[in-house]
Amino acid sequence: MVTPENVLAYWLDEVGPAGWYAGGEALDAEVRNRFADGWAAAMEGRFGLWLTYPSGALAYVILMDQFPRNMFRDTPKSFASDAIALAAAKQAIHRGWDMKIDEPARQFFYMPLMHSENLCDQDRCVRLMTERMPETGAANLLHAKAHRAVIRQFGRFPYRNTALRRHSTRPEVDYVANGGYRQTLELLQAAS
Repeated sequence: MVTPENVLAYWLDEVGPAGWYAGGEALDAEVRNRFADGWAAAMEGRFGLWLTYPSGALAYVILMDQFPRNMFRDTPKSFASDAIALAAAKQAIHRGWDMKIDEPARQFFYMPLMHSENLCDQDRCVRLMTERMPETGAANLLHAKAHRAVIRQFGRFPYRNTALRRHSTRPEVDYVANGGYRQTLELLQAAS
């Protein structure tokens, strides 16, 4: 049985900051083996009690936002629980629960906003990273600004189009072919 404690111990302590964004098949397989059943149970609505306290809500958001990106990489399923994670994150932020979690773990309340294809969510993510991640937020702020720039330009993330079986426009094809997100990051770094 997956519990909030196992999610947090695994993601925050075992994987930790060095592994959060490293990816790779070994990590993907481990997340899938340990948490796919828990993700499926959450998709069925079984973990509502997790959303009644700060650390439980954080575990829920990680399970629904971060883990699918590993478990189901490059498939539509990797984004299947984004709306659920976004709603949970917004509720936790509204309650001030993000501020009950120390940095750098606090960032995971903001990741569903960063992953959203809605410009208002992107603006809010940048604002929260700026205001509420003073100690560890510099790298996250750069990524938040890059995600927002992509949404400002295209209204969606073009690099998801293949996984989501969406038709790409000519500008999106050109963007991906010319470096895509990496290029956006480099341009923002050069401008700062």
